[in-house]
Amino acid sequence: MSEAAQNRLPRTVLPSHYEFTIKTDLENLTFTGAGTIVVNVSEPVESLTINAASPLKVEGVVIASTSLKTESVRPATKIEIDEKKERVQVHFAGGAIEKGEHRIGFKWRGTLDTSMLGYYRTSYPPKGGKAGEKAYAALTQFEPCQARRAFPCFDEPDIKATYSISLISRVGTVSLSNSEVVSTKHLGKGGDFERTDLLTDSFFSESPVSSQNVGKIEGKTEGKTEGKTEGTTEPKLESAGEFKDDWELVNFGKVPKVSTYLVAWANGDFESIEGSYTSPLTGRVVPMKVYATYDHIAQAGLALKTKERCLPIYEKIFDIPYPLPKLDTLIAADFDAGAMENWGLITGRTSVYAYDEKKSGIASKKRVIGVQSHEVAHQWFGNVCTMEWWDNLWLNESFATLMGEVIIIDELEPSWKIHSSFISEHLSRALDLDALRSSHPIEMPCPDEATINQIFDAVSYSKGGSVLKMLSNFVGQDKFLKGVSTYLKRHLYGNARTADLFKGISDVYGQDISKMMENWVTKIGFPLITVEETDKGLKIRQNRFLSTADATPEEDQTIWHVPLEPLVVEGGKKAIKHGVLLTDREDSFEIQDVKNSTYKLNAETCGVFRVLYPAERLVKIGEEAGKENSVFSLNDRMGLVQDATVLASSGYAKTSTALALLSKLGNEKENLVWQEIAGGLGSLSFAWWEQPKEVRDAIAKFRRSLFKPVVDRLGFEYSESDDVDTIELRSLSIATAAVTGDESVLAEYKRRFGALLEKDDDSLIPSDLRTSIFSQSVRLGGEKEYTKVLEIYRKPATPAHKLSAISALCSTEKPELLEKTFAMILSDEVKLQDVPYFFGGLRSNRVARRDLWSWFKKNYDAIALSFKGNFSIGRLVSASFSGLSTEEDIKAAETFFADKDRSAYQQSLNQAIDTVRAKAKWLERDTKDVESWLKENQYL
Repeated sequence: MSEAAQNRLPRTVLPSHYEFTIKTDLENLTFTGAGTIVVNVSEPVESLTINAASPLKVEGVVIASTSLKTESVRPATKIEIDEKKERVQVHFAGGAIEKGEHRIGFKWRGTLDTSMLGYYRTSYPPKGGKAGEKAYAALTQFEPCQARRAFPCFDEPDIKATYSISLISRVGTVSLSNSEVVSTKHLGKGGDFERTDLLTDSFFSESPVSSQNVGKIEGKTEGKTEGKTEGTTEPKLESAGEFKDDWELVNFGKVPKVSTYLVAWANGDFESIEGSYTSPLTGRVVPMKVYATYDHIAQAGLALKTKERCLPIYEKIFDIPYPLPKLDTLIAADFDAGAMENWGLITGRTSVYAYDEKKSGIASKKRVIGVQSHEVAHQWFGNVCTMEWWDNLWLNESFATLMGEVIIIDELEPSWKIHSSFISEHLSRALDLDALRSSHPIEMPCPDEATINQIFDAVSYSKGGSVLKMLSNFVGQDKFLKGVSTYLKRHLYGNARTADLFKGISDVYGQDISKMMENWVTKIGFPLITVEETDKGLKIRQNRFLSTADATPEEDQTIWHVPLEPLVVEGGKKAIKHGVLLTDREDSFEIQDVKNSTYKLNAETCGVFRVLYPAERLVKIGEEAGKENSVFSLNDRMGLVQDATVLASSGYAKTSTALALLSKLGNEKENLVWQEIAGGLGSLSFAWWEQPKEVRDAIAKFRRSLFKPVVDRLGFEYSESDDVDTIELRSLSIATAAVTGDESVLAEYKRRFGALLEKDDDSLIPSDLRTSIFSQSVRLGGEKEYTKVLEIYRKPATPAHKLSAISALCSTEKPELLEKTFAMILSDEVKLQDVPYFFGGLRSNRVARRDLWSWFKKNYDAIALSFKGNFSIGRLVSASFSGLSTEEDIKAAETFFADKDRSAYQQSLNQAIDTVRAKAKWLERDTKDVESWLKENQYL
């Protein structure tokens, strides 16, 4: 039996329906629950195995079996708790559980902790409260394996069931769940509430097992009796008569078959705004709301509007109506992941859903629309049709990335050039991670929970999305989407695997695409296509690309089916040769008079690979790309810049070659090409951070020489008539000029921040330059500037203001102020969800980079405890030292982590080490090459 199979629940007992009631106490920060699970037993079993994990405590279990119309109730005689596997094994009086249908009754309780996992609490400033006071709400976060922290369940994605959920809460608060409210019953202070017969106190009084006789036995927790234990009293779910205040019971409609990780509920003093959309398929009007606490509800409009706009488009594309009676979004002040697609109740943090049209800026607008659309895509990809196991997570996340962040956004906001920005935002991220030895395949074995948590990364999201986009380009988007619709319809309310998706697309396309796609999904890495010019055209070879350009023969076994998409200019006309596949290690492609031709592989940069041209060809390509009416499209130019800079950093080409290419692009007008130029030069500056000051200054001078003319052309003033590209390019060029020390830009920053400092007037600080102005003002300023930004952090006008303030607090170069920032991180002043932002800011500060690593090592135990089980722990481990760049740094990291429990972040640790190693090799290889180029071009 495989390790994965050993860690999965047995399939002899499967649920068909859950019915439970949760009582939330926001004063005592606890919850209690009672419920039944209808199960089907396929063959007799000696015991019941089900998931449950701390802080949930199971306090009573019974089983009811129906035979000859007579229901027999049997209490639990022994409950064994396996903390490592997060399971309970229950034995019942009377022996084995017979084949057939049974009802299992549970009672449980737990604490509303700050873990951002399971059912947890979130805090916010109370209305009219004093500084430091907190009000609380509670919500769930169950993906991937945390439903077991909130209720006993079969917590695996392919074990689907229906749900009937009820919530008890104080009158005056709002209760939410996956489905619509069907009834509300006032319980008062002395009345009781209705429960199913299996939940009556007389039923549970039959169970002799309680938390009062549970102890530790050989690493497991075990409770057992052979009958009622004399002198013990059975803990009971609190009745309404025991409530201190006024309570109510809210019953929600039955939820169709769904996986446990998509079940959701929440309770708190929420406010809401309401909208709706009309289904283009059924004509049904579907209501939807966005909920938030009072301090963010005014910024919820964009999230609501995005749902209203995108849902009809999804229905038309998939030809499947949204199935639930409503679709809500809850904005939470504490959230580990960015957002979560719970069926009918999407959740997420304030920074991805709260938006102020006048104060937030274009980056925030893009984030809100993109994230909301991504989570709505999941209502089909993941919720209606769910991956069978977590090794197929990409079926959820890659589709939500491609559909939600590209195809739908292109419909909603065509001026955003979203197919082009995909190259920077997703293809680049995917290839950066997948170029590391420590990457993983898109479809990766997930034998345990610790591994599952670590695959929510750029491979599952961005590489998977890039591979799907490449496939869509190859077969045609219309056929691709029709194939996707076919796939979804075949697996409605069920589970699927990669092969099912490929079959749906193949059936529509008319050819089997599974062989073409197999290695893209099942193998680690991607190819480098090396081009050699011959008398007849091109000789093309594929090898595995690595960030250190040193793949061994054993690592270079994979042969991908690569859609080359060659672009060739013939007779003054450019043509793209669709359907050309490289399926062997080497092949050839004919081009007449190749020496005098213009060509490029990977037209429109839609393929998941990099291309290495001969040096003399790259010069010609650079000259063509720099022309005002270049034959190379925006996407082509983006890909050329990205390939050139990454090939240099990886060692497949000299860095001076990339610098020469970039130096020819000063006349470029497109924002997204400039984004690629900025990214490439930013990587160089980041790696060269400990080189002599004169070299660093020369690199800054080169960057300035490219971007300052753009600043002069566009100016500082933003206009309501500016399109998105103009806003972003202006912001990028000014921020780059500032970070590279341009005196005129920094003087303007000082003037604008001065009004905020002296008069509390931020009207001169554009939203899209806020982070740069705050950060540079604090970096070059002192106590006054730091204190002002700290005030904004403590009372931000929008979540975007808070993020800008964090960046600025981490940008100071004064030791005494850096000390203050470090002291904040683990204090009550910083929410756990925001700690990664501090790490990212300090990692970006060359003065603080080594201090961050030292501080992390000193505080490791506290960090590991605070982030146990969270997605963020891997990000923190990586950020703590991945900004460093020497072999000595690698050795120090390996030594430090050698005796730690690395199971929750081993993958991130390995990737961080590979990242440092790649920089170290780049410096070793090209330090003199870069200095020579800088001298030759009079920057040094």
